[in-house]
Amino acid sequence: MNRFRNFIEWQVFGVCTKIGDKLGIATSRIRTWFVYISLLTMGSPLIIYFILAFWLDMKRSIQSKRRNPIYYE
Repeated sequence: MNRFRNFIEWQVFGVCTKIGDKLGIATSRIRTWFVYISLLTMGSPLIIYFILAFWLDMKRSIQSKRRNPIYYE
């Protein structure tokens, strides 16, 4: 069960974790405010969340390709 929870936290809340690390704010506080804002604005921050999640995933894939010497041959 802990493996599943850790997987969900890394995959689903990766955006909140990254923002918390950059700003030095607790991730749980960011997640709480994200839920509150989503409920108040009828879910419009979800669009921003998905854009940020896509951007972070692209950034990770680009960085992993740079480290892999096979792509430079």
